[in-house]
Amino acid sequence: MEEQKDIKKIIIPVAGLGTRFLPLSMVTSKEFFPLVDKPIIQYIIEEVKKSGIKEVVFVTSPGQKTIFHYFQKSPELEKTLIKRKKDKILAELKSFEEVFDGISFSHVVQKTPLGDGHAILQAARRLEKEPVAVSFGDDIVDSEEPAIAQLMNIFKTCGTPVIALKSLPREKIPAYAGLTVEKIANRLYKIKKITEKPSPEEITSDLTIVGKYILTPEVFTYLKKAKPSKKGEIILAEVFDKMLDDGKIIYGYELKGEWLECGDKTKWLKSFFYLALKDPRFRDELKQYVKSIK
Repeated sequence: MEEQKDIKKIIIPVAGLGTRFLPLSMVTSKEFFPLVDKPIIQYIIEEVKKSGIKEVVFVTSPGQKTIFHYFQKSPELEKTLIKRKKDKILAELKSFEEVFDGISFSHVVQKTPLGDGHAILQAARRLEKEPVAVSFGDDIVDSEEPAIAQLMNIFKTCGTPVIALKSLPREKIPAYAGLTVEKIANRLYKIKKITEKPSPEEITSDLTIVGKYILTPEVFTYLKKAKPSKKGEIILAEVFDKMLDDGKIIYGYELKGEWLECGDKTKWLKSFFYLALKDPRFRDELKQYVKSIK
C-alpha cells in the first residue's frame, strides 16, 4: 500500500469539445452552462472548498481563458456598485467571491482531446507523487456531505484509488460503465471489473461510475504506459481495468446524495429543473407556472 497523504489538490478537466451541446457549445464552454443562476463549474468549486481542498488544477483546451477570468475578483465592478449604492448586488458579489477565496488555481493544456485519461495525465506535472482528487464537469452531486469529501474519507482508511459510484436501473447501464463488484461494507465495494457500455448479458450489478475519483501516483504510472484505444484515446476506465488485471486494489463508494448529470441536453435540463424547483427563491412560483402550462 502506498504511503497515505492528505488530499490537497484536485484536477478538473474542462477541455472537452461539448459536441452534444452544439450549437450552444460553439459560443460558451460547457462548464459555464447555467444551473439555475450559476454555472456548472461554480457548483464543483463550491464542493471543492467544502471538502477542504485548496489547490485546483484545470485541464483546459488551447486558448480557453474564460474560466480564469470568472474566478478573479472584480475591484472595478465593486467600485461601481458602491458608487451606485447597489448594496444588495454588492453583497451578492462578495458572497460569490467567498466561494473561491483561499483557493489557488493553475492550469495545464490538453492540446488535442485524446480521452479522459489523457486529460488527467496532463496534470501530472503539477503533482508531487501525491494522491489527488478528480472531478469532471458532467457530474454534480447534491448532498449534505460533499461528494469529494465522501471519497476522501474512504481513502483515509484504504489508501488505494477510490471511484465514485451510483446505482441505476439495470436497463440504463448499457449507456454507462458496467461494474462487477464485491461488497465490503455499507456503500463500499471492491471493484472486480469495469466494462465500458456493456451489453445486457455483461451487466452484473446496478452500479455505474460517477465522474469523481481519488487517484494515487500508481494510477499515473499506468496512465503513462497506457496504449490508446481504437479511437486513439487513453480511457481512464480501461486503465483501471488494466490495474485490476494486474491484481491492484481499487475501491468504489456509492455516494450519498442526488446525482445530477449534465452530459447531454436532456440530463442538463433535468438537473436545471431539479435545482430550480428545490431553490426556495424560485420553487413556489415555478411550481405554479408549471401547473399553469397546458
